[in-house]
Amino acid sequence: MDSCNSNNYRHELKYPISVSELKIIKNRIYPLMETDVNAGSEGQYNISSLYFDDIYDSCYYDKENGIDPREKFRIRIYNHDTGRIALECKRKERGKILKTSCLISPAQADKLCRGEYIRDIGDQPPLLRKFTEQMMSRGLRPVIIVEYNRVPFVYKYGNVRVTFDMELSSSTEVANFLTEQIKKRPVMDVGLHLLEVKYDEYIPDVIYRALQIDNLEQMAFSKYSLCRKYTI
Repeated sequence: MDSCNSNNYRHELKYPISVSELKIIKNRIYPLMETDVNAGSEGQYNISSLYFDDIYDSCYYDKENGIDPREKFRIRIYNHDTGRIALECKRKERGKILKTSCLISPAQADKLCRGEYIRDIGDQPPLLRKFTEQMMSRGLRPVIIVEYNRVPFVYKYGNVRVTFDMELSSSTEVANFLTEQIKKRPVMDVGLHLLEVKYDEYIPDVIYRALQIDNLEQMAFSKYSLCRKYTI
């Protein structure tokens, strides 16, 4: 799935795109890039993330106000499979992204979904200890589920990753995050999807040219913020 535990900050560019623009770019990069090995036979996978915020909704307002640096925590699963559950912290600083991650058990995840912090953290990974400390000190609690389908491509030179995120939806049924029985609402306009381009230090020219389309506009887009603004 998405790479985790990177020690390097990466560039992350986001572009809202139409169905026709998605098809054009996908057809261009298909001969150039490899499909992510985790995408399966259909070339895509589902991502579900449970985001946390404090009692002041600081993560939401930090994004709205352009605070730098800023961090947010989430629990993430793929294809609704609870056999692999990751706790992640996404940090944005000076326009770049650093993502750290650790695996947690279904029992631990269930506690966090209910807003309960994990008491026995002595031997746990540093990220889980940090998260638990922030739950206790800042009142972090689960606030929104963000879900979408991702079509991912990778290119080894520049460590480039191009993804198409489709059917973005949200849910406030946070306690049921580990189940598939949740009510969701579509978030983006019909026919609108999201192109994301991630890379280390450079994008090879061949990939850069394939991504060029008239009127394609980069935006400071946050799936979390977009989903939360309907609930605050």
